[in-house]
Amino acid sequence: MEQSAQQTRQLDHLASAPAPPTGASPFAAFGMPGLGGPLAAPPEPRPILELEGEEYEDELDALSDWVDDFLLPVYGTEVTTAAPWCLQWQEHSDVVAWLHALWLAYQQHKDPEAGLSGLLVWHRDFLTHAMVAVRGPGGPLSACMTSPDRPAHRLLPGPPPSARTEKANASDASVPGESTS
Repeated sequence: MEQSAQQTRQLDHLASAPAPPTGASPFAAFGMPGLGGPLAAPPEPRPILELEGEEYEDELDALSDWVDDFLLPVYGTEVTTAAPWCLQWQEHSDVVAWLHALWLAYQQHKDPEAGLSGLLVWHRDFLTHAMVAVRGPGGPLSACMTSPDRPAHRLLPGPPPSARTEKANASDASVPGESTS
């Protein structure tokens, strides 16, 4: 009898709980999307080459950990002339950009919300393409290590500025007060 009385008191207490505000979802406390829950938006990922200073260094450190601890041991394959590598890849800005984009895509596709096929999509749409672009024979690492027995590092020169940029630079360097017409 005592247990029944206690359950009655609990039911009365629950029944007298304040009603949620008008228009509020009863699921709001659970943060369920579309049901009025408070969802904090994740920070917008920014391309690593847009970051500066300590923010860039921290992101590069995290990327380096992922590349060294996961990407290379699993997908690094053998270093050859067809698949060069560089132990100083962090100095190749285009390689950093490619690997950072690959890492961001990996994080997105391993998330449970990506579904069971998320990692297959990552392999198909991101991994293969990025690795060919980075490690291909004509890619940014092609002047670097092509044999593990001969470590090498060389930054290839990029294309010169366009004629339009050259003209703009020449007019900026002209003597002040002179007309350039």
